[in-house]
Amino acid sequence: MQEFIHALQHALPAGAVLTEPADRVAYETDWRRIHNHAALCVVLPRTTQEVAEAVKICARHGVKIVPQGGNTGLVAGGVPVAGVAQIVLSLNRMARILALDDVGGTVTVQAGATLQAVQEAAAAAGKLFPVSYAAEGTARIGGIISTNAGGIQVLSYGSTRAQVLGLEVVLPDGRVWDGLRALRKDNTGFDLKQVFIGGEGTLGVITAAVLRLQPAVTARASALVGVASVAAALAVFSALRARAGAALTICEYMDGAAFALGAKHLPGARIPFAAAAYLLVEVSGRGDDPGPLLEAVLGQALEDGSAADAVIAQSESDRQDFIKLRETIPEGELVEGGAVKHDIEVPIGRLPEMVAAARALVAEQFADCRLNIFGHVGDGNLHINVRPPAGQKLADLNDRKAAITAAVEAAAMALEGSFSAEHGIGQMRLDGMAAHKSGVELDLMRRLKAAFDPDNLLNPGKLLP
Repeated sequence: MQEFIHALQHALPAGAVLTEPADRVAYETDWRRIHNHAALCVVLPRTTQEVAEAVKICARHGVKIVPQGGNTGLVAGGVPVAGVAQIVLSLNRMARILALDDVGGTVTVQAGATLQAVQEAAAAAGKLFPVSYAAEGTARIGGIISTNAGGIQVLSYGSTRAQVLGLEVVLPDGRVWDGLRALRKDNTGFDLKQVFIGGEGTLGVITAAVLRLQPAVTARASALVGVASVAAALAVFSALRARAGAALTICEYMDGAAFALGAKHLPGARIPFAAAAYLLVEVSGRGDDPGPLLEAVLGQALEDGSAADAVIAQSESDRQDFIKLRETIPEGELVEGGAVKHDIEVPIGRLPEMVAAARALVAEQFADCRLNIFGHVGDGNLHINVRPPAGQKLADLNDRKAAITAAVEAAAMALEGSFSAEHGIGQMRLDGMAAHKSGVELDLMRRLKAAFDPDNLLNPGKLLP
């Protein structure tokens, strides 16, 4: 492969091609530290033209390409697979905010811009970019779009797909599709951007995007609510949604064990009251203070018994503390040995059935393991994670991981749900695709892949079983 490496080095600026193992390792290992496979090199372009040139060279030499953003994914979709001649194409140096249209309410960014940088650019212009989750300081826009990321505000604003107006994409043959259009309406044939959103880098390399912005939120009211069960949590959610409508922007559920795990790994954290489970709720406003509405709904919930306790944030610091307690849970899992993670969704009203099914199957089949349940109860998406026995690590479950995942996914599918609501497929949910997607669906996906990438150049071993 020396000829191939030399071709890349000749075509790209100095320092854009990393070949030393010590320089590559961070790009070759997924965030959960489960997968680590070698790449021939890591390519760090700064422009779309450099991406296109690297792709053309790979195509000529038959070398596969793994597009990578911030490498914060949970299904190893942005790191190499075993036994393949491949490079990692990192977009992290393509991080510029290109334009912001205040009147049109859009921002145009390179794919390597972090989610936090986009949020801050929007805030500086008096706007809101509503995609929000724990990895926003390192997650990159290209990866967020490629995985159709969700987060804690999907309830009100939708997933990333709803925020994307236009894309620029380098195709597997090195051509550039310029779809950077800031249009709300464009009814001129197939909406090509949609096939790249959620495509996990298997159809093209996203290099830039036009994103929709929202008016800035001027007032928020947040609370931590104690509940006895997920059924009680849904009762509180329903009451809040009935009164607040789309102004209910956050409704996150955490069972007691998950909440304690987050608090344990958040320096200075304090759990304000004991409860079987917790809801983090937030009502946002662009004018009137939503505080009285939240107080009224929670007061009624306490009176009718759907809520056991509640504390309302008295400051922005309190609000951030609540959110950090929720967002530290995955980090706590990782530090304490990891978990067999699941990202299921069922119709919202069937969440109590799903939680009961998960508790039953773990008790009956994996009784020494520990359940950790948290997630986005307002849109039906829960992370039902199975932790190893106390004192053990995820590797100690290697011989049972497949069975655990098959059981949890089957329970979700039996309730007319999905086995991957927001994390995607990557290389860790391929068995679920084979088990739960129909032959027609898989055939159509494979035909789409063949049409865009006939040589299977992009992101090998991901998405399609």
